[in-house]
Amino acid sequence: MEYEERIGRASKSLSPKQNVRKSLNFEPLSTTALILEDRPANLPAKPAEEAQKHRLEYEEMVAQAKRREFKDAQRRKKQLEERCKVEESIGNAALTWNTEILPNWESMCCSRRVRDMWWQGIPPSVRGRVWSLAIGNELNITHDLYDICLSRAKDRWKSLSMGTQEAENEDSGLSVADREASLESIKLDISRTFPNLCIFQKGGPYHDMLHSILGAYTCYRPDVGYVQGMSFIAAVLILNLDTADAFIAFSNLLNKPCQMAFFRVDHGLMLTYFAAFEVFFEENLPKLLSHFKKNNLTPDIYLIDWIFTLYSKSLPLDLACRVWDVFCRDGEEFLFRTALGILRLFEDILTRMDFIHIAQFLTKLPEDLNSEDLFASIAAIQMQSRNKKWSQVLSALQKDNRDMENRSPSLKR
Repeated sequence: MEYEERIGRASKSLSPKQNVRKSLNFEPLSTTALILEDRPANLPAKPAEEAQKHRLEYEEMVAQAKRREFKDAQRRKKQLEERCKVEESIGNAALTWNTEILPNWESMCCSRRVRDMWWQGIPPSVRGRVWSLAIGNELNITHDLYDICLSRAKDRWKSLSMGTQEAENEDSGLSVADREASLESIKLDISRTFPNLCIFQKGGPYHDMLHSILGAYTCYRPDVGYVQGMSFIAAVLILNLDTADAFIAFSNLLNKPCQMAFFRVDHGLMLTYFAAFEVFFEENLPKLLSHFKKNNLTPDIYLIDWIFTLYSKSLPLDLACRVWDVFCRDGEEFLFRTALGILRLFEDILTRMDFIHIAQFLTKLPEDLNSEDLFASIAAIQMQSRNKKWSQVLSALQKDNRDMENRSPSLKR
């Protein structure tokens, strides 16, 4: 009864504007309306203290929103400044490479200053030229030789598609069935090469270039043929070089001892590389190595994919290219140093995982992996064990294997 009387008194004092409001359904238009406006006429009026409290809460909300907006603006400004600084640094570095280093490659490539610049990452505009010079062309492949190999590859594709037996008479000794399998592997792998970029798949701008390089290589090195993983290496080179130059770099790169051992599936030599890797694994990360051994996780489970694709499948592409930069400078040792750097960076996470989760994690590393964090981790890896460097450890293991084979003829392949 008292409540009804209070409502009645409140309704008598309503203004004409409030009377209009009374006949409408209450539909607040915003949070502001909920906090600042008076209650509908059919409800008790807000006490003064509550109204003041709501007003203060609203003002605090506005102040917080303004602070967030200011912080976001500051963050965007800082990001823009950092991006501009990075772009300026890249521009200055590119100028140095173009005007000072590349014209004087032989005399400057091994200097301390250039090696330091190399570690920081080669500017994309000169990356291809630096890679070509660093990889070299010991095989003396020319653009004409590439054209010849490509022409032979096209003839082979044509004869295979027509079902003729011409290809059986070639010197490689491979049957038509083997060549068809190789051709199908190339097609399948190209479709799975950097699928997110959508540039190497059928209809993409780089599809034919990638197909041509891989096909030409199978004619140039029929004894090696096509091996899964080659498409990623060729694709990275295509992104930085013209087709013929990419083929030259690709062929010479795959001719390096480590790559040849893996792509020709030389089990004995591969095991030697794994054994050398474990020497430095134990030197740098003994606890993690113990955890891996406890879970029966051997190096081949994660190293094979990393070596076959030179990290281009497991790392974000821009970071993989920076790994390639230093790999071109330091050679195969850096591939295994990078592996240890990755393991060191994620050591805390990996020690809490079991076999399956470790294998899955190392197959595809986080997309947001920071390049500076990874390279700081790589820099902390010591590639020296008992005063022996990588090359010395690897040579000693190879010698031990040869001695063992000589003592045990039955072990010879």
